[in-house]
Amino acid sequence: MAYAVIRTGGKQYTVREGDSLNIERIDGDPGSTVTLTDVLMVADGDNVTVGTPLVTGAVVTAEIVEHGKGEKIHVFHYKAKVRYSKRTCHRQQFTRLAIRGITS
Repeated sequence: MAYAVIRTGGKQYTVREGDSLNIERIDGDPGSTVTLTDVLMVADGDNVTVGTPLVTGAVVTAEIVEHGKGEKIHVFHYKAKVRYSKRTCHRQQFTRLAIRGITS
């Protein structure tokens, strides 16, 4: 089974055909196709191609399934003996992709 390591949103992901994964939000409408060209490695059986830093000509095609927000993260800052405390929250936006193909 072929797999690839891609880079998007400052993170690296291992993907296979048919996988679904959440990445940092990217532009596009649900149902549209996206090509990811930052491919760091492609492996197909015994043939492994590692890029320097990218694999030339390798492309991963994916379909945008949906956009959404992740779970709420509570951030609490506190300094002892100064009566300082501050509470904030954050929900990271994501895009769910369905991997359709890996070409090298």
